Amino acid sequence: MQLVTADDVRAAAARVEGRVVRTPLTAGPDGGPPFLVKPESLQPTGAFKLRGATNAVALLDPSQRAAGVVTHSSGNHGLALAHAAREQGVACTVVVPEGAPAVKVDRVRACGARVVTVSPERRSSTARELADKEGLALVPPFDDRRVIAGQGTVGLEILEQSPEVTTIVVPVGGGGLASGVATAAMTVRPRPVRVVGVEPELAADAAESLRVGRRVAWGPELTHRTLADGVRVCLSDLTFAHLMARLSEVVTVTEDEIARAVAALAYGSRLVAEPSGALAVAAVMAGRVPTEPGRPASTVAVLSGGNVDPDIFARLVSPR
Repeated sequence: MQLVTADDVRAAAARVEGRVVRTPLTAGPDGGPPFLVKPESLQPTGAFKLRGATNAVALLDPSQRAAGVVTHSSGNHGLALAHAAREQGVACTVVVPEGAPAVKVDRVRACGARVVTVSPERRSSTARELADKEGLALVPPFDDRRVIAGQGTVGLEILEQSPEVTTIVVPVGGGGLASGVATAAMTVRPRPVRVVGVEPELAADAAESLRVGRRVAWGPELTHRTLADGVRVCLSDLTFAHLMARLSEVVTVTEDEIARAVAALAYGSRLVAEPSGALAVAAVMAGRVPTEPGRPASTVAVLSGGNVDPDIFARLVSPR
């Protein structure tokens, strides 16, 4: 299986320049361990997914541009593809599962995309059917080299912004972000930077997969127990291959640790994070990933998204 290369990530960085925000590095929550946060929640669509979607749309050929694109997504990738397609003059269809967060689905529609709602188990097959029937270009949320390369630009920016960095911490759902960041970190510098993935204990298929050396899928009856709805998906063969080759390790966090990280980011860093987006910060705050005293720039946690349901956010940040 052909893995994404550092050249692929560099090329993606050139394509997305000016179309995505070069997010800053900011201090972690007050009173916690020393580390920096890269808030991808500051992207126009509220999550890192805009990078991969923008790169994928930029690589469409003329016939694909004329036909349009389709994807399946619970929200962040669908919103990112809808935004990227609109910005580049391409029609977009997003297949969403029943029960997807309304705040995300409403924003997908606001970008002009057609929304098709199906049962969770049918979203992938429905997207493929629409691609075949209508001649649309399929842009999966993570199982795509173009998307992985685009997500890898997060890692490139961190390497440029923090020359001292030795550890980058990223959430893991489908594995596209972790695959891209690990590619940048392992192949750009002479001395590789350690990349640690983070999953909820209740949706830890990647941790199990890397432990046993083969891809293991967890069913919805397991993954839907976590409040981190953005990482309820499992790895693909493509992302598993990247993580096996390039990720340093995967650690897990509890639901309480996720909730505390959301609140800490709100109060201590003035940043809004959805539960999935707060996973990396939760792992650092809980001590799952060691930091270096006096050297906050050596550890960077990626806050992957901030598209949280207002009611859930209010509950998580309310004093306990």
